[in-house]
Amino acid sequence: MKSHSIIILFLVFTTNVVSQNIFKAVVKEKKTQQPIIGINVIIKGTTVGAASNWEGLIEIKNVPDGNHEFIFSSIGYKVYSLKLLFPLGEQREFEIFLDEKAEELEEIQVTSTRASRLINDEPTRIEAITFEEIDEKSSMDPSNISMLLSESTGIQVQQTSAASATNTFRIQGLDGRYTQLLRDGFPLYSGFSGSFSINQIPPLDLSQIEIIKGSSSTLYGGGAIAGLINLISKKPKEKRELSFLINGTTAKGLDLSGYLSQKYEAIGYTIFASRNTQKAYDNNGDNFTDLPEIERYSINPKLFFYFDENNSLQIGGTFVNENRIGGSLLSIEAKTDTISTYTEQNKSKRYSTLVEYDYKIDKDKILRLKNSIGFFNRKTTLLNYDFEGKQLSSFSEVNYSTKDETQDWIFGLNLLTDRFTDLSPIEAKRNYTDMTFGGFVQNTFTVSPNLILESGLRGDYNQDYGWFVLPRVSLLVKWDSEFTSRIGSGFGYRVPNMFTEDAEEIAFKNILPIDKNFLNGEKSYGFNFDLNYKIILFDLMTFSLNQLFFYTRITNPVTLIPSSSAVNYYEYTQLDGYYDSRGAETNIKITYDDFKLFLGYTYLDAREHIQQIEKEFPLTPKHKLGLVLIYEVEQNIRVGLEAYYTGNQFLSTGKKVTDYWITGIMIEKMFDQFNLFLNFENFLDTRQSKFGAMYKGSPYNPIFEEIYAPTDGRIINAGIKLKIN
Repeated sequence: MKSHSIIILFLVFTTNVVSQNIFKAVVKEKKTQQPIIGINVIIKGTTVGAASNWEGLIEIKNVPDGNHEFIFSSIGYKVYSLKLLFPLGEQREFEIFLDEKAEELEEIQVTSTRASRLINDEPTRIEAITFEEIDEKSSMDPSNISMLLSESTGIQVQQTSAASATNTFRIQGLDGRYTQLLRDGFPLYSGFSGSFSINQIPPLDLSQIEIIKGSSSTLYGGGAIAGLINLISKKPKEKRELSFLINGTTAKGLDLSGYLSQKYEAIGYTIFASRNTQKAYDNNGDNFTDLPEIERYSINPKLFFYFDENNSLQIGGTFVNENRIGGSLLSIEAKTDTISTYTEQNKSKRYSTLVEYDYKIDKDKILRLKNSIGFFNRKTTLLNYDFEGKQLSSFSEVNYSTKDETQDWIFGLNLLTDRFTDLSPIEAKRNYTDMTFGGFVQNTFTVSPNLILESGLRGDYNQDYGWFVLPRVSLLVKWDSEFTSRIGSGFGYRVPNMFTEDAEEIAFKNILPIDKNFLNGEKSYGFNFDLNYKIILFDLMTFSLNQLFFYTRITNPVTLIPSSSAVNYYEYTQLDGYYDSRGAETNIKITYDDFKLFLGYTYLDAREHIQQIEKEFPLTPKHKLGLVLIYEVEQNIRVGLEAYYTGNQFLSTGKKVTDYWITGIMIEKMFDQFNLFLNFENFLDTRQSKFGAMYKGSPYNPIFEEIYAPTDGRIINAGIKLKIN
């Protein structure tokens, strides 16, 4: 009996030893054949699992005998299953190749920090509006990028004229003059040329929009106190791309555009052309335009030369001609009326060129030369008043980049010039010439696979305002495959000029020339901290969260005030105090099958602190919320529902105005050669005229109210996108 017990114990022991199987696998990306970090593996029906390490290796011990199904999953990759019978015939290490899942893939390449890196490996916080989002919004408004920006968390598009519907944009509550707008890294919209910028840029030849919030002057020089927006153009591919878009609106708008590109062995090209027209439109019956009459022509050609694998050159240009007139509907339509004669007319021409030459010294060293020249002319005609000016600006840069396994270095020098000539019929001309020379260095250091440090230093010398020294630093920490965080800080500056929102609102009327002897450059500092979390839930849906906290302070800000020496005139002065902006942004994305839900919330507290007096910025809501639900079957159909909430805000008079919602529905059906789209924008017809009159005084000389809500109301648009292979 005792011997039988020993035999039974021996058999149980040996059986347990045998059943303690080990499962080993290396997970790689199918396209690149590179190991993937953080892939979750679980034995179906159990809680037993593991995650791949930095080498893509997975090991699960004590796998019981029998049939088991191993589930491999991670955000950005298609779920993969592997069925095995244990014990295995022989112990082996399996090689698993995962396919990218395009709609969830977050491996976005960004260039706005000058180092071309994947967004998940970039220590500086960057938001990317991808081509898919641009394509979606182009079905809602193909005429300009204002809708794209206004529906981004933390960005506010502010209308500056009730009659002409001109806009500027604010990041985290700070005026538009504190944000730098770039095109492929070129500052083509600075100073006077910033007028109408977002109103005159169509989205259809853009591949991506990159946004950096917070002081970013170290990257590209002055003006990026609140942040920068970089518009990335499409590049030609070997397969020809030919597309057309036709869009019409119930507000009497018509958009026609076309895009053509192709890459050959030694040369490539892209060309975009559009005609955007808008008839004068009054939706509230007060005989003043809520949308002005617009006729605009745009063309953006670009040539690419590939001399060999180490030398390339691109040459491009932008040409825009626009006539915009708003005001009295009766006057615009040439109907006889001796009272309703008020109009605002803006004629503008924008021409710019850009050149970029890249020389690869070897695979890790690149020398890059860049140059752009911009010309902008604008004439504004109002009742008994004309303003006209022209700007000639240039940007030149040389930079050298090198990298190894752990560090990226970038060194550069640049020169910016800006000359404005006042052509208005006045004696006190506001002419100015500005020149800034700068140098910068930036280092990105991979301390370890889960810790990346980016630091930079810029020194700029302005001919009128002297030296500005601008350090910045950012740190990325990858706690694990699901949780990361970033923290960054930097300095910024801006040299004074007359092209601000306050000046735009009064059409630059009676503004005295800037006296450079009494003003200094505006300076700023700021920091931001964000947390990122992403996870796959129940093997069915993905959840991602980005939580940002930010703070920016601008010391001794320059502002426009009534002149102390000339009645009915205005002058720029430096305030004794500071502006600051603080708050938080929350972005949540949930996907399930063909559904995507986006939630974006902004809390903003922007204030001015001048001579011991503190007050909130006008026209700056504390709370904004965006909800977007999209149902999309790839290459078949796309349906989108949107709802955006804007909280209470204050006018410059101190009056508190109402909160409101804007809602929309978009439907797009895809076919082989074309897409059809239908969009109900603001279908609840939210508009400021419902909350009160849009102007005071007489129709002959109206005084318009400040704009805090939409003026155009409900608009339905529909159209077709043609794709010719």
